[in-house]
Amino acid sequence: MAYVLKNPKGQIIAASATEQPNNQWIQIDVTDKDYINFLEHALAEGDAFRESDIQLARVLEDVITLLVERNIIRFTDLPEQAQKRLNQRQSMRHQSQLSGILDENSELF
Repeated sequence: MAYVLKNPKGQIIAASATEQPNNQWIQIDVTDKDYINFLEHALAEGDAFRESDIQLARVLEDVITLLVERNIIRFTDLPEQAQKRLNQRQSMRHQSQLSGILDENSELF
């Protein structure tokens, strides 16, 4: 069972797996068509935000790299956790580029 909150038009506007303390929430079967449609729409909308976040993260990496290369900031000026994350991402990107050089069918010689 799931719990949903509906607007005055009867459309689901929120869902929860647990009972809510508000009497406006109603219990609904997880196989309900409107409930499934609501979840599918919410997931699709969330994917767009995740994709945008991924793209923005790459932009920020590039901006930080540019600022460091132009000696506007020093890499060591960044908080230790930021340095660690940027180094990890740079290492992951480098490994990804190396793995793309040869595919399984390529020969070294």
